[in-house]
Amino acid sequence: MILKRKMYDKLLTLKNELNGPKAYLIEGARRIGKSTICEEFGKNEYKSYILIDFAKCPDEVKDYFAKHMNDLDTFFMLLSTYYGVKLYERESLIIFDEVQMYPKVRECVKYLVADGRYDYIETGSLVSIKENVKDIDIPSEESHLSMYPLDFEEFCDALGDEQMCSYIRKCFVDRVPLENELQHKAMLLFKQYMLVGGMSQSVIAFLESRKDFDKADIEKRDILSLYRSEILKISRKYRSKALTIFD
Repeated sequence: MILKRKMYDKLLTLKNELNGPKAYLIEGARRIGKSTICEEFGKNEYKSYILIDFAKCPDEVKDYFAKHMNDLDTFFMLLSTYYGVKLYERESLIIFDEVQMYPKVRECVKYLVADGRYDYIETGSLVSIKENVKDIDIPSEESHLSMYPLDFEEFCDALGDEQMCSYIRKCFVDRVPLENELQHKAMLLFKQYMLVGGMSQSVIAFLESRKDFDKADIEKRDILSLYRSEILKISRKYRSKALTIFD
C-alpha cells in the first residue's frame, strides 16, 4: 500500500519549477516512508530511475564512487549495467538511499550535479547522518528537505476522509464551529490518529487489518526497538544520556 504524502507534491513542484540538474537530501527519522516516496516519485515522474540502498549495496557499487568520479561516462555505464536500468539524459533519477551508511557519496554530489545529466535524491536518517560527516565536504549543491511522519491531514487522506480535513479547514478560516455530527466524526478521526500515530507502517497495518489497533501497536513497538538500536550506534559520549532520554 502506497500512502499519499505531501513530500511527493513538494518534490514535484521543485522538479517543475527549477531548470537543470538537482540534488535533494531528504532528512527524517527511520521508518517514516522516505525511501518509498522517493521510489514512487522516480517511477511516476521519470522515464527511468535507479535506487542505490547503501544499507545493503555491495562494495563493488561503492567502489564505483571511489574510482570513477573522474570518468563519469564509465561510472554511469557501470551503474546502468549493474542495476539493469537504461539511463536517459535529463529524464532519469538516481536515488542514494540511506546515505549515512556511506557518507562519502555525498562528496560526489558536487561532480554529479555539475555533470548535468540526471537528477538526484538522497535520503538519510537524522541521528546517523549528523554523526557520520566528520571528514566529509558537504556539497553546496545539496538542498535539504525535512520529512516527518504522517500529519493529521495525511492520516485522514489514508482513511479516505480527505473531505473532512477540507471542511475543518473551511470552518477554521470562516471562524465558525463544525456541525454537531461532523464534530463527533472529526474527533473520532483525531482520536484514531492519536492512537495509531503517523508512522507509515503503523498506519498501513491499521488499514490492512480493518482498523485493528493491536496490529498498529505491534508495528510501533518494532520501530521503538529499531530506534533504540540506532542510538547504540552513536558516539559513546552521547549514548548514555540519549538512551536515558529515549527510555
